[in-house]
Parts: sequence; structure tokens; C-alpha cells
Amino acid sequence: MIKKRFHLTEFNLEDKRVFLRVDFNVPTKRGVIVNDTKVIKSIETIKYLLKKKCKVIIATHFGRPKGEYKKKLSVKFLAKYLSLKLKKKVVFLDDCIGKDIKKIIVESKQSLFFLENLRYYKQELSNDPIFSHSLASLANIYVNDAFGVSHRKNASIVGITKYIPSVMGLNVEEEITYLNGAIKSDGPSIWIIGGAKLDKVDLILKALKKSDKVLLGGALPFAFMKAQGINVGKSLCDKKSVRIAKKILKNKLSKKLVLPIDFVVSNKISNKSKGSKVKNIFNNEFDKDDIGLDLGRNTIDLFKKHLRGAKTIVWNGPLGYYEIVTFSKATFEVAKFISKLTATTICGGGETSDVIKMLGLNSKMNHVSTGGGASLQFLEGKKMPGLDALYDNYKLFKDKV
Repeated sequence: MIKKRFHLTEFNLEDKRVFLRVDFNVPTKRGVIVNDTKVIKSIETIKYLLKKKCKVIIATHFGRPKGEYKKKLSVKFLAKYLSLKLKKKVVFLDDCIGKDIKKIIVESKQSLFFLENLRYYKQELSNDPIFSHSLASLANIYVNDAFGVSHRKNASIVGITKYIPSVMGLNVEEEITYLNGAIKSDGPSIWIIGGAKLDKVDLILKALKKSDKVLLGGALPFAFMKAQGINVGKSLCDKKSVRIAKKILKNKLSKKLVLPIDFVVSNKISNKSKGSKVKNIFNNEFDKDDIGLDLGRNTIDLFKKHLRGAKTIVWNGPLGYYEIVTFSKATFEVAKFISKLTATTICGGGETSDVIKMLGLNSKMNHVSTGGGASLQFLEGKKMPGLDALYDNYKLFKDKV
């Protein structure tokens, strides 16, 4: 990872035009933001740049327009939302490149500009050098405050750093500090890994090396149970996951795994009680039609017992199908329990962030990551192109800043 880097506070920023890449790809429902954590996390960087009398050119992606203009994926509403949060005028621009856009920025007396959705251009995702140069030409300095996409090789994340001095924003720096702390923590370290996706093998292996215990929730336990010949009914599981689980169980570190001892199951995934049979069973009592949708009471108590003595807690992924109230107890109860502990708590993943926001626990956790896939990739020890690009930029421009 980055061994040397300038801090934003060490950069000469006075009166500069700054291209600020943020990740405002926030979840919405009927056009209303339901979790603004990503916006809030970048406000500190924006305020710092304004304090340095910079012209701040904010850029983000939103949704998956696939290189086409789609009105419903315009980021104009985000510019308005940011303006409300900052109580300051934000000038929305209807494109993200071009002479006309640059002219407005250079000649305007305003200090805050918001570019249109970067992904309206397919060249953003392909890291096209011409598009990257066009973005860079708008500014003197590039600041990456978009940790959530720093594992992507995009033009506004990687390509732009080839052309102007670049540095990480305060949010990205905080992410790295806390996630590094999770990997290098001393004392009792407990990792909780959940979620519905069964592709977290690298994270589990990393967790086994870096922690004292790994508590598995969500859909992950079913592959390990099936690998041991335990029936899981119709619970989410596939053959590939079972093969991987068998390999992990052969690893001498697998003794650190803590699997659920009971589950809340139903014969269908529904928020309506009519026709569904919800029951709490032990892990060896699955019927053929049972679907495991939450952790049982005994497992919640078991997880709490392990968490109680932890010095560091890393949590990624919900413990059950929390979107339905009937199956939210483990996720919500464990979240509330963690928030009251003195341990350093580091939470990552989009759904985990949503849960914490929903319960109003953001201020009770030491760190809530703004990156889902990015935090996973970082914790797994994999390359982060966006962060590596900043290191390369440092070597390229260190004598010029």
C-alpha cells in the first residue's frame, strides 16, 4: 500500500482550483436519499478546501448509466442536497468536461461547483487517457476523497493522477488509518463477517490470520455446515462455496471460526406471516423446506460472549435478512451491543452502514466505512488502484508541490 504520502494539510492549496472526486453514490428511495453517510463524510474535506480559498470542483458517479445520458441518474439533486448541508451555494454544471465548463469555473466568482454524472461517459469506466486529461484540465490539484471507488481503475480515480499533483482527502485518510488499524490491531480482535454474498473467502482467510475469533453470520455459515454434512434445507448455498468451505476447514486456523448454533428459519422469505412458518431451530434440525434467515437466540448470546472481551471489533455484513423485521433481531441486537462496548469498532460494507445509520449508531462506532467493495478489498490485502495511483503521483510530482 502507500508507504509515503502527503497529507492534504501539507499541500499548497491556497487559491487553487481543486478537482475533488467524491463518492456520492448514495442509496435512494423514490428519489429521496435514505443514507447520506457518504455525503457527510466528505463535508470535512470540502470545508477545509474552502477555508484555503480554493475553487472546489466536485465530481461523482451515480448509478449505472453505462455511458448514456439518463435523466433519472442526473446528480443535480445531490448538488442541491450538498448546498443545503453546507448552507452555501453550489453551482451545478450540466456536463463534466469541455471548454464551456472550464470557462464557467475559471470566470465565476463562486467557489463550489458540481459536475454532472461522470459515468454518462463510458470513458470514465475504461480509464480513457483523453477523458482523464479533460477532467484534469479543469483544475490545478486533484483530491481523491472517494474511498468507495478507490478499488476501481476509473479515469477520475486513476487516470487523472497522471496529469496534476494529487493527494487523498480527509475521508480517505481516515479510512486507511482505521482499516490499517483493524489489520494490525493488538489484543483480542474479533471479526464478524456476514451478508448474503458467498464470495468473502479472501476476507475470511485474512480474518483468520489477523483475529482471535471470526464470527460468521448471514448466508456464510451454510456453506461451512454443508461442508460438514449438515443439512441446511433451502438456505442460500452453492457448490462452489461448499468446496471453498471444505478447504478453509482444513486450515489449522479454522479453529478460530465461530459458527451459529441455532437459526430463525421460515419456509419462505416474506414480511407477511400468512402462509409462512417461522421457528427457532438448532443447526442440526433443518427440514428440507427450511430457509435460514436470521441467527437464533443462543447464537446471539454466544456472539455477545466473544465480543464482550474484544479490544478491536471489525464488522462486515448483516447477520440475517434484516430488511424484514422478523429476521432483523440478530443484526440489530448485535449492532446495539457493539455500540456500548469500549472496543475500537470498525464497520464496513454498504448494508452494514445502512443498519448503523438506521439505528442512529454512527456516533457510537469508531469508524463506519463508506466503501463496500473497497473496504473488503483493502481488508483482504488486495491492490487498490486509486491509492496506488496517489503513491505514483507523489513520486512524479513531489518536487513540484
